[in-house]
Amino acid sequence: MRNARCLLWIAPVILIALIPACALAAPDLSACPYKIVWESFRDGNGELYCANADGSNAVNLTNTPDANELYPHVSPDGTKVCFVIDQGEGDQKTRSVWYMNLNGSGRTKVADNGREPCWGPDSNTIAYLGSEFPQFTVTDYATKGLFFYDLTTQTHRQHPNQNLYHLYNICWGPDGKWFVTTVHAGMGYDHAILAFEADGQGVYNLGIPGCRPDLGPDGRKIAWGASDWVLQVADIDFTGPQPKVSNRRDVVTSKEPMKIYHIDWSPDGRWVTFARGPEGPKMSPAVEMIGINAQGWNICVADATKTNDWEAITSDGASNKEPDWAPLLRVGAP
Repeated sequence: MRNARCLLWIAPVILIALIPACALAAPDLSACPYKIVWESFRDGNGELYCANADGSNAVNLTNTPDANELYPHVSPDGTKVCFVIDQGEGDQKTRSVWYMNLNGSGRTKVADNGREPCWGPDSNTIAYLGSEFPQFTVTDYATKGLFFYDLTTQTHRQHPNQNLYHLYNICWGPDGKWFVTTVHAGMGYDHAILAFEADGQGVYNLGIPGCRPDLGPDGRKIAWGASDWVLQVADIDFTGPQPKVSNRRDVVTSKEPMKIYHIDWSPDGRWVTFARGPEGPKMSPAVEMIGINAQGWNICVADATKTNDWEAITSDGASNKEPDWAPLLRVGAP
């Protein structure tokens, strides 16, 4: 019966992937000078791609048929990208943290059994989550501990708060003082979006629903998925006794079965990119999670100053997820 259910699901996904994306308006992406890096699953393999903000001039950065590169994050200086690699099958499957130059050269392993890396503002430090279990799992919140890797010294150190666990989608703020993240069934929380000190013990519930937050380039804006169908942006203030979020509003909404996830701010704070696609089969891992093949999903770009002013920049539905902006200007940009 499971195979029958899967077949019933595949057909609608194919049809949905062929339906043109519809937004209330289409932004003029010629005004956006930056590039976007994302993960895609093509020819039976996960790869990282880079393209202009309108989807043109897409380039495969990895070209590795024996490894699945996922979850790219570009360094603030635009020279490097960190990511994870899923490799092997069954009980032998592993996930590890890597980085490389943005042109695909200089691949370097950071940590075995690591998860969801991101860059510090110095573009020389990678923060990553440890795995809760020695065995591989796709569960996004199966994490324990936060660690820092220095590219120059090639050394690792643990965050001073050693009670960080069940976090996912960490984002390091541009001033280097704060992280925002999601926690699930850990640290005394059921499910919450948190801010915590990068070099201290302070942990604060931001009091907003959903998951996968991202801080804007000046550290005064936050974007996140308020639900499977709503992406929101808001102001965030770190200057008071504890971080505070205000002026929430919808930036993109979607109707079932098309989920919207993985929102990320552009380097100038004018745009956001995100992934959009259909729900997966029932009783299976959520397709928005890392390492889950999400057929029918595409990368989109929206004007962050408006609501539902967006455009899909990929159209093949090849599990295009986890977009991240590259500060690198496209050729010919001002």
